[in-house]
Amino acid sequence: MKALASRFRTKGLKTASVLLVAGFLAACQADELGYGPKHMRPVSSEIKAKMERLNLAPESPIMIRIYKEDSELEVWKEAKDGKFKLLDTFEICSWSGELGPKKKEGDRQAPEGFYEITPALMNPNSNYHLAFNMGYPNSFDRAHGRTGSHLMVHGACSSRGCYAMTDPQIQDIYALARDSFRGGQRSFQVQALPFRMTAENMARFVDNENYDFWKMLKRGSDHFEVTKRPPQIAVCDKQYVFDATKLVEGVPFNAVGQCPEFDVPDSVELAVLAKQKRDEEKIRQIVASRERAEKRKEAIASIFGGGAEAAESETPDANPAKTTDTAVATATNAAKAADTAIASATAGTKPQATEAGAVNATPIPTTAFAAQDKPSKGGFFSRWIPSFGGEEETAATAPDPALGEAPPPSAKPE
Repeated sequence: MKALASRFRTKGLKTASVLLVAGFLAACQADELGYGPKHMRPVSSEIKAKMERLNLAPESPIMIRIYKEDSELEVWKEAKDGKFKLLDTFEICSWSGELGPKKKEGDRQAPEGFYEITPALMNPNSNYHLAFNMGYPNSFDRAHGRTGSHLMVHGACSSRGCYAMTDPQIQDIYALARDSFRGGQRSFQVQALPFRMTAENMARFVDNENYDFWKMLKRGSDHFEVTKRPPQIAVCDKQYVFDATKLVEGVPFNAVGQCPEFDVPDSVELAVLAKQKRDEEKIRQIVASRERAEKRKEAIASIFGGGAEAAESETPDANPAKTTDTAVATATNAAKAADTAIASATAGTKPQATEAGAVNATPIPTTAFAAQDKPSKGGFFSRWIPSFGGEEETAATAPDPALGEAPPPSAKPE
């Protein structure tokens, strides 16, 4: 009987040992991204190598910049001199909505603005692998009556108002944020921008309803560009203010109230103002150039009665391979003539034709945005300009013997 009991005890111990080992192995079993709890895993070897190459400490502070239009998320990390260096750029797998801020619950817009992410906003138990909440709506959003909730940067590559990454990407981003908190960073900044805030991009959207909002975001972006440090964010009078220090103690920044007296460090303020002045001048030049191009197109369309496209389609060419080059050459001459006519009309003078057929008038500067379309013969300028183009120009109408025109030579087969 004792022997039988001993065998049962031995068998029970073996079974328990097997279950214990199996449980241990299950807890440590690897998935496709590594061992252990996903929110505790280290950064990938690739990110670690980049930090070493840039001489960046693993637990130094981070900052994130998001560019909707480019579908890119940048992670910046603080260097030993206090300035931030670009560590890596991740391609955003998916974001929903369109360019512009999120305004209300259910509009499926991904947020735009400046957000501070604290440890409490990190979600190690996300259904989308890992995630952090962006903190939308922030004080600026609330001041404008904007609503929404659970706006995340997460994995799983699926978005309904969020910025979705792949699981390996969010694994690294989450680990970088976690390590920065371990190093003492109390929050990290997310700059969610519609596009890279260049003069060229701003000029593209001068007529957009969000332009004033984007100009404000650009000011914050400019603060980072000139300092390479995340700007301090405050909100007053329903506006973001950057790197502002209150001049009167005890008077807080009120998101919906009047801004208190504040100061921005001279070195920062002057550098930002200089950058803004350069960019605004560049925006003005781009917009003016675009408007001139539109006027030229309208002038060419009125000259050729159906537009340059119609003129091109009606003009035969013995050698179709040369059609495009011919259209560019002849339309460029036509555009110059249109500029001259516009200038002459404005000045109240009539352009004079030279023996070579050119027009003597002060030219309007041309631009790379000028329309390049192929004209047909005749039109408004035919009284002054005998012909456009050169040797490759083909006749659009039959020759007129009364004018001494000779028939064109027959096209040679190639």
